[in-house]
Amino acid sequence: MKQVAVTGSVAFDTIMVFPGHFGEHILPDKTHLINVSFLVDRLEKRRGGTAANIAYNLALHGERPLLSAAVGNDFGAYDDALRDAGVDTSAALHCDDIPCAAAFITTDLDDNQITAFFPGAMGRGAEVDLVAHADVVDTVVVAPDAPQGMARHVAQAGEMGARLVFVPAQQIPSLPDDTLRAGLETAWMVVGNDYELELIRSRTGMTADDLRRRGALVAVTRGDQGSELHAPDGVVHIPVAPPRAVVDPTGAGDAYVAGLLAALRLGLPLDAAGRVAALSATFAIEQQGTQSHWYDVASFAVRYREAFGVEPPRG
Repeated sequence: MKQVAVTGSVAFDTIMVFPGHFGEHILPDKTHLINVSFLVDRLEKRRGGTAANIAYNLALHGERPLLSAAVGNDFGAYDDALRDAGVDTSAALHCDDIPCAAAFITTDLDDNQITAFFPGAMGRGAEVDLVAHADVVDTVVVAPDAPQGMARHVAQAGEMGARLVFVPAQQIPSLPDDTLRAGLETAWMVVGNDYELELIRSRTGMTADDLRRRGALVAVTRGDQGSELHAPDGVVHIPVAPPRAVVDPTGAGDAYVAGLLAALRLGLPLDAAGRVAALSATFAIEQQGTQSHWYDVASFAVRYREAFGVEPPRG
């Protein structure tokens, strides 16, 4: 089987927890003069980024994904961790004069967040050349990245004749109309949550039904309400896989993308593939961080039986 090239960001997330409420420190009628400082009681630095998260989860499902992203001069230990997990990082573009992307997130007791994002090496995503790996790649994931990079990789997937998995997510507002439309119109699969699909509709006029009638598979996630797979021949409703605990929802969407893609590449029917995706997301939210969870075939099968009451499918 050929590889999945995964584009998007590789980032470090610095998370600071403020043991109070932002609303008690920010005066709504004085936001034009805002000058506040928060004393935090917890600080964590985690590995993240859309490309790295999706690649990590694909590797858990037995794939050997090709990480095709721009990385910085602080990627060394991160590189080792991804390779140990089974990710092929040989296609990463190394930028020795700049660090990886970084997010600095302060969250309060109400789960409100204030985030500053430094694009770092991600800003050079357009320099990642997928065509150089056309002989080993049959599927391209275009996840949130620098807009120019996403435009190039959508186009290159078409040049290569590769199936395109389009996951624009938080970059939907930043993408030019032509890039967003090109991704939607050429995608084999589009994945997003219900809010993101509504953003797509408001930007382009295209609904999930419109996309599936064009021949795409559209996965719409709805949090604890499960998800839907809109296929050319109908809609399949996928139940949620109940978590043992909700520890950190960050990265659940990336895990869902990877689980769905891996299951479809094994030839599983849509209902089974959707359940694999749902359970993959559940594993992610049960741990802190986007790459802290782990499972093998046996442990995944046990949880699948527990969650859905049926035997896990075999590809």
